[in-house]
Amino acid sequence: MKGGQYESMNPTNRRKFLQHAGAWGATLAVRPSFEERSSPTRIPSSSRIPPHRALHLPGVHAYPSLQSVQAGEIIRFHVSSTVPTTISICRLGSGIDDPATREVLHDFPTSPPSPQPIHPGSYAHVPKGIRKSLVALTLECWVRPWTLSRLQGVISQEDKEDARGFALGLGQDGYAGFYLGDGQSPDEEVIHRTAPGAIQPRVWQHLVARWDGEFKEIWINGKRAGRWPFRKPALPGPHPIRLGAMSENGVSTHFLDADIAMPSISGRALTQDEIQKRHQARALEFPSREALLACWPLDEEKGDSLRDLSGNGRNARLINLGTWMIGGPSFDGDAVPRYRSYDPARDVSRGHGLRFASDDLYDCRWKATHAWKPPLTAKAGLHAVRIHYQWQGEPQDYYVTFNVKRGKARARPPILVLLSTSTWLAYNAVPFCENPPPGLFLNTGGHKNSHPEAPAFSCYRNHHAGQPSYQFGLRMPWPCAGPDILYSSRETGYSHLMRAERFLHVWLDQSGYRYDVVTDLDLHQDPGLLRGYRTVMINGHSEYWSVDALRGLERYLREGGTAVVLSGNTMFWRTSFNREGTVMECRKFDERIGGRGGTPVGELFHSHDGQRGSLLRECGHPAWQYVGLECCGWGGVENREAGVYTVTRPDHFLFHQPESVGLKQGETFGHGPGGDSRRAVGHEYDVRLSTLLRMTRQYPPGFVRPEEPSGITTLAVGKRPSNKALDYFTQPVEAPDGVVAEMIYWERPEGGRVFHAGAIGAGWALEADPRWATLMRNVLHAFGVDRPT
Repeated sequence: MKGGQYESMNPTNRRKFLQHAGAWGATLAVRPSFEERSSPTRIPSSSRIPPHRALHLPGVHAYPSLQSVQAGEIIRFHVSSTVPTTISICRLGSGIDDPATREVLHDFPTSPPSPQPIHPGSYAHVPKGIRKSLVALTLECWVRPWTLSRLQGVISQEDKEDARGFALGLGQDGYAGFYLGDGQSPDEEVIHRTAPGAIQPRVWQHLVARWDGEFKEIWINGKRAGRWPFRKPALPGPHPIRLGAMSENGVSTHFLDADIAMPSISGRALTQDEIQKRHQARALEFPSREALLACWPLDEEKGDSLRDLSGNGRNARLINLGTWMIGGPSFDGDAVPRYRSYDPARDVSRGHGLRFASDDLYDCRWKATHAWKPPLTAKAGLHAVRIHYQWQGEPQDYYVTFNVKRGKARARPPILVLLSTSTWLAYNAVPFCENPPPGLFLNTGGHKNSHPEAPAFSCYRNHHAGQPSYQFGLRMPWPCAGPDILYSSRETGYSHLMRAERFLHVWLDQSGYRYDVVTDLDLHQDPGLLRGYRTVMINGHSEYWSVDALRGLERYLREGGTAVVLSGNTMFWRTSFNREGTVMECRKFDERIGGRGGTPVGELFHSHDGQRGSLLRECGHPAWQYVGLECCGWGGVENREAGVYTVTRPDHFLFHQPESVGLKQGETFGHGPGGDSRRAVGHEYDVRLSTLLRMTRQYPPGFVRPEEPSGITTLAVGKRPSNKALDYFTQPVEAPDGVVAEMIYWERPEGGRVFHAGAIGAGWALEADPRWATLMRNVLHAFGVDRPT
């Protein structure tokens, strides 16, 4: 604009016309906010994705290149900051909430502001566009929109700065639009759209844009929804093809929030009969090869490559992943039984769909700004990058948690402690949040987002447009894993993520035990790493497990290993990882228990391996088979709501050897003086299979009731003021006798021994209760681990 007036309109500049006339998509006429004005800038040439709309984040955000690094190897850190920063590497010390005890291992020079944008939004990029002039055209795609609040690209080869190209899109209030450029005409002559409401949200619709050289038409579900004369030449232009996006100034934008199936481009106009037959086929049949320019059947169901079956080499590459394994328009995911066998690979009527989301992002792709090599002699355990800065006149600290593993030259200690990093990631609801202050009660919704359009989804929060969230990137910030994050009031001081696990680490240090520390991903990638340790300690909120990690634990126990489980809600949800270990997948059913809304049973199968997801007990890997207990629910986290252990087998050797715990039948432990501080049986808890089945009143048809393995002894039970629980099928029940947790010793028939405390707060209470600490020393002694003298 000059002098408050629009510049004279150049008919070859579509974007200026759109600003002037407000046609096609109303969103283009809105003046961008400060954060968006530089959005259509090209991302660095070193990036691995084509030019993409950018979001610029205020404040400080960072992530490590690895969750876990071996001493002697380099770890890199990726920092985005709009203010100067002072960065240090710290080993988290003995004071859980005392920053002064965090040992500074390295200081970096003060860094100037170094903002790095993010580029959310998934789509498919086809470098080889259509280059010759067209005499006819058909664009076809099945679409299931998740939102109709703005302009979105379905199939496009165009750019808002060019009057050439073609596009099929969706617009605000549910219209379908068809653009066909002749190289010179203003958009009011080359863009046509249906009436609002022609497209419906969250249902599959067959969408066809057709041009026969005389007329343009849009067909929806086999019926014509609009017809307009168009006797102009059709010039495709030099642009790439995009599925699920459009282009502005060469930058991908207007991302699709929808599921698509069988998109295709034909160099001829399909007849009415053909269109109706294509609708009836429900994307289970390929289009005719006559004049077929491109077709993507989307039958890969994994990876980032889409094949073009036309033979013209227009293969596509997925940007920001998208989501596979959702089925096509022929598939009813709600009809798949929850408790019966189903194999998606054998379902010939399932079809293939691909889900896009405008906030899909799993790798920030930021350049590394700092690097550090822990010395070979570094002590294993939790470390953090501490980023200090000023924000609105106040000092702030931002922490980036990572683990250091023992150097290869150091002797193996007797104990291996497992970090429940998959759970930390699962709860990472707002990776780009405003910096949370110390002691923040961070619940499943996360903290306030630093940018309203930045991704904010997790295992407990859907995508912005409502798509269920199934994938989670590791090359992203995870502020929820900070050392000062609470899941309660400050007075109670309870946590369930990284901070919750520190209490065991500090107790081990103070007690003189030597131990290694590894992450869930470490165990998944190397299931044999447990070999050689006398015991493995599973700590905190160890809720999310991969099958590979479970099999590694099973093999270790069968070979005579031992496990100390100080966890609750243990081994509840199934995860998997991509080959590179950069993306975790978890598909959760049933909103009542933390599943994602909009998820049918038919979508629970993972794209990484095609196997059933959701609850591990429904995937053939129940926790009780591995560690003897199974989750029976959760409740409040404040002290008044938590519970304690009551002794049931005071004669058991673990209460006496080598130290006397000093507890009698019916006495309580797992709490501080007076029973008020650090009550162990809080938040989430586990019981024996036999106890869980006693809670269960109804069984689904065909379900075979499992039998509890032999060799389990209950040492104590955990009771809470509320005896609310969930049965085997996660139905709300009353816990018998108020027992919601059990502490067991298990000599497994298949080999190995397990001590399981059955509650997330078990490690938290160790320092608060000397009797509980004595019992833990006895357990470690029984498992071949004595305190150094």
